[in-house]
Amino acid sequence: MPQVDGERRAIRSAAERNYGRAYDLSHRIHANPELAFEEVKAATWLASELEAVGFTTTKGVGGLDTAVLGEAGSGELVVTLCAEYDALPKVGHACGHNIIAASALLGAASLIDLVDELGITLRVIGTPAEEGGGGKIILLEEGVFTGTNVAMMLHPAPMEADRMHVQAARHFLVSFEGKDSHAAAAPQLGVNALDAMTISLTSIGLLRQHILADDRIHGIITKGGDAPNIIPSLVEGEFLTRSATLAELENLAPRVDRCFEAGALATGASCTISDRGPIYSQLVTDEDLAAIYVREATHIGRTFPVDDRPLSASTDMGNISLEVATIHPLVNINSWPAVNHQPGFTEAAKSPEADRAMFEGGMALAMTAVVAATDNEIRQRLIACPCR
Repeated sequence: MPQVDGERRAIRSAAERNYGRAYDLSHRIHANPELAFEEVKAATWLASELEAVGFTTTKGVGGLDTAVLGEAGSGELVVTLCAEYDALPKVGHACGHNIIAASALLGAASLIDLVDELGITLRVIGTPAEEGGGGKIILLEEGVFTGTNVAMMLHPAPMEADRMHVQAARHFLVSFEGKDSHAAAAPQLGVNALDAMTISLTSIGLLRQHILADDRIHGIITKGGDAPNIIPSLVEGEFLTRSATLAELENLAPRVDRCFEAGALATGASCTISDRGPIYSQLVTDEDLAAIYVREATHIGRTFPVDDRPLSASTDMGNISLEVATIHPLVNINSWPAVNHQPGFTEAAKSPEADRAMFEGGMALAMTAVVAATDNEIRQRLIACPCR
């Protein structure tokens, strides 16, 4: 690995100068949670902060109103930092996307003065709708990632790791349509859509003994009827299936669909199944970049305990990783026993530990870019494989 002590000092100095800017962005986004594709404030704030540190920005890229592209430099190696900022219903930033956006800003602000020296083009992409909407996948298909050689982001968690255990995922909607009737006076005239859903969920419960260890099936009923004395004629739900890989998910998905079709067949209701958004893939970690990140994060003061099973989840960053060298490390905000998507994690995402994780993680991302740009073997390998 090249000697980068001078760059480390420069990155830390720039990070310290921009810490207040990143801290403010994190806490503003946290206090103003916005759902997928509705992140108007967060996208505006990110663009404004990027412009303030010297980036040229474009809003509404890839046909998404709340997507942002910031760019600086013109070097051959194109480094992209991804900034997520969507929240969850009810629990707000219980996945800590405010930290993700702020760490990308901090990393970018720390790197911008070095882009010419390093021979890089530095991009920050504000990516909407990670929580089920597949914003990155849409931006990928629309060419916003085209030319990228390195894609990086970090994710807050109750642990530290060089990667997330990412599963392929399908997010879909199910609707049963039956026929309403008076539940006491004329039940024989009704077709019970809730019965169809109940049979389907029972079938899925039985299916679980025959699926792979990494497979997951879970969801919610979003509409279960209108009144207890009316046979439910419309019942709707939202579900996820997950597998270790896209190939395994392709095997699991039709088996789950048949469980819902069985509910319709048994009751006489009709069943409609539709994908809520793009299918998420597994994430392929670039081992060179992951090793650099761990080394630089450790040098800053982060620790990486041995953990046989890091946080398991799904992310549209997986689809990016199939196209270009990618890392998606976890940064510990000491939230335990609260884990992602719990209210306790929402509180932890604005804590001093979260602010420290944002600062140190952002510096580690910046230093990963520095080392990748100055290690000629790694640099040439990355340049040879741009995102389509």
